[in-house]
Amino acid sequence: MSTFSNVPEQTEAKRLLSAALEEEPAHAYLFHGPAGVGKRATALAFAAELLGEHDRVARRSHPDLYLLEPLGDQIRIDAIRELRRDLHMRPFEAQRRVYLIFGAELMNDEAADALLKDLEEPPPYAVIVVVADDVGPLPETIRSRCQPVLFRRLSEKAVRAVIAERAPGLSPNEEAALARVAAGRLDRLERLLDPKATERRAELLALARSVYRDPAFVPAEAAKAVVGSAEERGREARAVAEQELEGRDLPAREADQWLRRAARGAEREQLLLVLEELGAWYRDLVAIAVGAERAAIHVDHLDALREDGSPDRAPAAETAAGLVRQTWRELQELQLQAPLAFEALFVQLRRAFAGSLVPA
Repeated sequence: MSTFSNVPEQTEAKRLLSAALEEEPAHAYLFHGPAGVGKRATALAFAAELLGEHDRVARRSHPDLYLLEPLGDQIRIDAIRELRRDLHMRPFEAQRRVYLIFGAELMNDEAADALLKDLEEPPPYAVIVVVADDVGPLPETIRSRCQPVLFRRLSEKAVRAVIAERAPGLSPNEEAALARVAAGRLDRLERLLDPKATERRAELLALARSVYRDPAFVPAEAAKAVVGSAEERGREARAVAEQELEGRDLPAREADQWLRRAARGAEREQLLLVLEELGAWYRDLVAIAVGAERAAIHVDHLDALREDGSPDRAPAAETAAGLVRQTWRELQELQLQAPLAFEALFVQLRRAFAGSLVPA
């Protein structure tokens, strides 16, 4: 079995790391690319090969494996200082010690400065793997001291293969739609395959249509529904995180930070997913209107798209897709209040479709 057989695609990353295992690994790597495309699984597989023991690495119990993850919204300097103390211990069993830093883009400035010192003069037995969804927040000084390993979004074919394995029985159109909504991310696919996510998606697409079909559409109520769905997703994520914390000896403050981060992260991801799917729906209306049905994302709802995607509605749908993209960018980059942001968006969407509403 290949070292990285549980990671789909990522051919170039696997080639680079396989060569490192055959020769001599660098002292530090930077795994970067979108969330949910295999960085974590690859980092653990790489660590298992470096330490020569897969089972204990999989259980996170190997004495020469050190994992650092954010608690709360940041990785703070105290966590890096603790890593530094460990870094200068010689290996207990293996020939190396391996340090995996997940969510590295969340390091604050002090933590990043402290890590830089370790990257400048690491002990010869240490291999540090910095894993980040976004390299933008990482200082150039850290990036320049790590060998970059780029991870890309997975192809629709790869995602559909995972769907066929985990959810057999779906129709080809259902598989295609889920793969396209997942946008090359397996973490997102996992959520989409959850029965509750299926219900949320159906409600969202009904809401997307109600913007131009329901004479009684109320933007504030639509925003409340979207934010409420995201909060529900946050509570689910918190419950899962509580289970993961069982058996871990964390101080109460750190455990609370872990749970809060899990909930907030899930809420935010759900809101971004809502915006991506809303934008995709309105783009699909344009695609149907111009005869490009094969380009549609929501191929499991073609009947509704054919009914709604008329040429006279296409200009409004194109404007709507742009409005959603703009809100996505603002939510991603700024600290927006979600209820107000979504209410404003739905007001704008309603205005965009004002000339092509379904008659009462």
